[in-house]
Amino acid sequence: MNSASVSSFDGQALDHVLIFDTTLRDGEQCPGATLNTEEKLAIARQLARLGVDIIEAGFAYASPGDFEAVQKVAEQVGSADGPVICSLARALEPDIEAAAEALKPAAKPRIHTFISTSDIHLQYQLRKSRAEVLHIAEDMVAYAKSFVDDVEFSMMDATRSDPEYLYQVIEAAIRAGAKTINIPDTVGYVMPEEFGQLIKGIRENVPNIKQAVLSVHGHDDLGVSVANFLEAIKQGVRQVEVTINGIGERAGNTALEELVMALHVRRSYYNPYFGLPIESEKPLTHIKTQEIYRTSRMVSNLTGMLVQPNKAIVGSNAFAHESGIHQDGMLKNRQTYEIMDAQTIGLQSSTLVLGKHSGRNAFRNRLQELGFHLSEQDLNKAFVRFKELADKKKEISDLDLEAIVNDETRPVPELYRLEHVQVVCGDKQAPTATVRLITPDGKELMDAAVGTGPVDAVYKAINRIVDIPNKLIEFSVQSVTAGIDAIGEVTIRLRHEERVFSGHAANTDIIVASAQAYMNALNKLYFALHAVRSTPEQLEAATQKI
Repeated sequence: MNSASVSSFDGQALDHVLIFDTTLRDGEQCPGATLNTEEKLAIARQLARLGVDIIEAGFAYASPGDFEAVQKVAEQVGSADGPVICSLARALEPDIEAAAEALKPAAKPRIHTFISTSDIHLQYQLRKSRAEVLHIAEDMVAYAKSFVDDVEFSMMDATRSDPEYLYQVIEAAIRAGAKTINIPDTVGYVMPEEFGQLIKGIRENVPNIKQAVLSVHGHDDLGVSVANFLEAIKQGVRQVEVTINGIGERAGNTALEELVMALHVRRSYYNPYFGLPIESEKPLTHIKTQEIYRTSRMVSNLTGMLVQPNKAIVGSNAFAHESGIHQDGMLKNRQTYEIMDAQTIGLQSSTLVLGKHSGRNAFRNRLQELGFHLSEQDLNKAFVRFKELADKKKEISDLDLEAIVNDETRPVPELYRLEHVQVVCGDKQAPTATVRLITPDGKELMDAAVGTGPVDAVYKAINRIVDIPNKLIEFSVQSVTAGIDAIGEVTIRLRHEERVFSGHAANTDIIVASAQAYMNALNKLYFALHAVRSTPEQLEAATQKI
């Protein structure tokens, strides 16, 4: 059962799993989750604090925006003691060149190049023979190797490929210099036992497989991606490609938090597969689990992708108990119905944290305890919001503080600024909203509108000033804490042509939060319309993904 010697990383046998996070690349590809460069940087910094081993920062060739994001992450997060910074590239010279250029600032750069290997992809997408693809794979891995030492190679749709052909391609890629071989379940098709057998076959039939780390990438179309990965790990896989909250195309990617906590909670079960004693307490990943919840919330807020309440590990109900039998057991011993401590993932048990008489130092210290290290400018903004909230709420919880910080430090371009919103409504009169905005050129404009409800009236009034055609496709309100004075978080998504933009805001006044969330999304839309547009060739490149 000892699998520790089947993979190596920088010449060392692996007795743990490398966490390759693709939230900023594959995760961002799901509709509406588009992030700007500053948002990607914020997430990348948090991923580094979380302890991921590799950050796939984007697809550098896909667009100027993606190139800039990869370059900025490489520059600001890719230090010598930080994670490996990676860029995706098709097995094409221009893609590889763009990736290499964007990754130059990183101390530990990786180019991740890929090509399809399933017969259905070869026939209908690439229109190439197996021999041609084999030749391209070897040549392009060697080409990537001429720029960086760390090259990863993926075979798109590997789980629907002929295993005998996979063996040939993998052997050629390793011979050309690939240090990591990734096996993607691109369409979420395979079952756990099948995945395990595929990995086992690769280990047994590829002569040079011990010269590379075996990796897996998967989608959750049939709801078994975490199970697939755990089975692959048992068969010697030592890198997993995951996203925060499992975001990604279609049904999403394998969720980082679920995979990591499965290895953490069931460590004694998995230890033997790493050549470790059953009772070993050695972590099986480098993830700082106390940062999981905070990372989940950040990604949810910035992408606008809400986490379902019953989501494993990070859902709002994950540690809630309503059943009388469960509550009785919990009161007697928490282990009766909880297999992990909520604090393990960073959920704090503290309820009352600070009040209206608390000072700046106490506020700063509590934020630092919660893991927030703010600049003076961001601290000042957050402190003002805290004081405003303290005048409205008697008890301020850690979750309230987190909502304030996330709302005030969200890196969204403030081109239009909401100065004032006022609503008049009731059961006997038409809801009417008045708004005042500051335009990008500094002008102050005011308008009013009547709507079917107060939020509709606010949005119509804003649209009379910000004349950018769009369609609101989603509106969601969540309470941060319990109680009538709770902060409400509003998440919206709007569509302009074929693009979707999300907005998020938090306030004790839901109408104000709704207006701020709408302005958040409109500013993203306005910024995108005035940013440099991608060439048709670059946009086409972005559509061909693992």
